[in-house]
Amino acid sequence: MVASASKSLLITLFIYFDIYQHKLIHLPFMLFDTPPLAERLRPQNLDDYIGQQHLVGEGQVLRKMIEANKLVSMLFWGPPGIGKTTLANIIAKAANLPFFSLSAVASGVKDVKEVIEKAKVSGKIVLFIDEIHRFNKAQQDSLLGAVEKGLIILIGATTENPSFEVINALLSRCQVYVLKEFTREDLEQLIERAITKDSILLRRKIIVKENEALIKLSGGDARKLLNLLELIEETVTDEPIEITDTLVINLAHTKTALYDKNGEQHYDLISAFIKSMRGSDPNAAMYYLVRMIDGGEDPKFIARRMLILASEDIGNANPNALLLATSCFQAVTMLGYPECSIPLSQTVIYLATSPKSNASYAALQKTYEVIRSSGDLPVPLAIRNAPTQLMKQLNYGKDYQNAHNNPGNFAEMEFLPDAIKGTTIFEPGNNPKENDIRKFLRDKWKGKYGY
Repeated sequence: MVASASKSLLITLFIYFDIYQHKLIHLPFMLFDTPPLAERLRPQNLDDYIGQQHLVGEGQVLRKMIEANKLVSMLFWGPPGIGKTTLANIIAKAANLPFFSLSAVASGVKDVKEVIEKAKVSGKIVLFIDEIHRFNKAQQDSLLGAVEKGLIILIGATTENPSFEVINALLSRCQVYVLKEFTREDLEQLIERAITKDSILLRRKIIVKENEALIKLSGGDARKLLNLLELIEETVTDEPIEITDTLVINLAHTKTALYDKNGEQHYDLISAFIKSMRGSDPNAAMYYLVRMIDGGEDPKFIARRMLILASEDIGNANPNALLLATSCFQAVTMLGYPECSIPLSQTVIYLATSPKSNASYAALQKTYEVIRSSGDLPVPLAIRNAPTQLMKQLNYGKDYQNAHNNPGNFAEMEFLPDAIKGTTIFEPGNNPKENDIRKFLRDKWKGKYGY
């Protein structure tokens, strides 16, 4: 309230100052309790709701549920600023049910129990919990009974994958609906609605000449987009206000990276990063690298994942990949940001443009399968260690052929347990280096690798 009052007072002083200078400018009319633009534009029904047509469009699941007045508890999963809270409000209003809202950041079991007690008195209610993924197990457990009995229609909003962040007991009692990012058309529609429908913005003549910066700097977040529009309206004194990309960039200064190092995007970006390198696309790999760097990702985390890729996806097709990835990890550890982005970039491009083979990794997985299916088989006596006379008497080490005592440093003998002898686990990939390995194996192990 103090901040709002100060802001209004400053605007009043500016108006008087300009009158004194014989120049009156039309600054925005400010009330002490004027809600922000995002709140003023919050839609009250599905017809005014922008986006999520796969859920609320004609004949779609949420619209049909609302029209039939058959609500169930549900979880809305999607990025911030795409209308999760708004949709919950619309649902409660359409169902003509009392609406209670809690934030998981500031609420606990006590707050949940208080809402449940109110439901017992007044009847069924809608309880909206924002950021429900921040509730711990005990807090989520406290909801179960009321949800099960139908005392509350729970609507939880989360930016995190509910499969990981919501307990199974609660998850099984809720329908999960995935809310998608706004399309460019959605955001353009939101801009148009703001400048043609909002009573305060209508006091000014606003012309949108360019919207690229508005849309990109919002990061698909409607709240950020509307905050930018409000900033322009409150800051620019020209009449009319002509919105250009240069104006928006100068006012916003820079985009805060939309990146949660502990959230789902952390896993989405690293997944895209690895798959781009595996797919030999240095352009996409560099794009996702810089997205992570710009978001403040731990560079050692990035370097560790490249170490794994160098062995799992490149392997012996280019053994130097593992050496370079190891050196990169050491360099990152010694340098830190911002300099470590240079060896990261070099290594990303090297790995993305290296020949690929997962033959070693596939051999590892196949070995696990063989062991799980055959159990712990005894080691053949010929290759057991025989440090004592008793072991020698039991034929430990008998008939062992030392490779170095044979021509070509090779002795054709069976090293696998009898139950799985002759099994071929490793199959070289089809690339120059592993084709050399295949030739070597065929020369030595004709029975397993053929001629």
